[in-house]
Amino acid sequence: MSSIATGSAELAACSAVTVTYGHGEAEVAALRAVDFQLCEGERVGLSGPSGSGKTSLLHVLGGLVTPTSGEVSWRGGPLSSLDAAARGQARSAGIAYVFQGANLLPTFTAYENVAFAAHLAQGGASATELLELVGLGAKLDALPAELSGGEAQRVAIARALAQRPALLLCDEPTGHLDSDTGERVLDLIDALQAEFGFAQVTATHDPDVAARFDRAVGLSDGQISGEVDRQ
Repeated sequence: MSSIATGSAELAACSAVTVTYGHGEAEVAALRAVDFQLCEGERVGLSGPSGSGKTSLLHVLGGLVTPTSGEVSWRGGPLSSLDAAARGQARSAGIAYVFQGANLLPTFTAYENVAFAAHLAQGGASATELLELVGLGAKLDALPAELSGGEAQRVAIARALAQRPALLLCDEPTGHLDSDTGERVLDLIDALQAEFGFAQVTATHDPDVAARFDRAVGLSDGQISGEVDRQ
């Protein structure tokens, strides 16, 4: 696998993005006029309590949610204004997710979970290579139920890498893991990011996790409440 070159060019951005759910008295604003920019190869931690808007920001960046107002761009072009099929094509061309739970297909082996993603990405490293890269070369034939939590999350990371991402979006990737296993998973993601150079945005409620990144962005009540640049 060849490394993705890092640089200072803007990769993704939100401009005055608002996301609301519900209607009338039941309406809830998940994001409120948020401006956010991400450069190629940049590592950003989103911190804040539950309900602060972290997941909603990840979802609009990845094209999973269309903002109620405002605009999301991807590689200099519009993302949020595209129709669902075009947004899906944009996601498949460089955006991958790692969720709080591994969310593996339960009847697929570790190899099959990763191979399916590699097939959709049409190229890149093989599933075997990717699983060896995350230390699971001996678990190719294991079903998700036969894996530990940390092993399952490593399969999920290999699956994300199979999509050859320019942007990896992580939503509480260690939330279901004990502290030691979580630390190892974060170290693995760090090592892979250093090797392949993808941009990364990770949502976390843990300030120690947020402190690992080049830039820490705090959210509160759907708005950016603070920012620390460590570069």
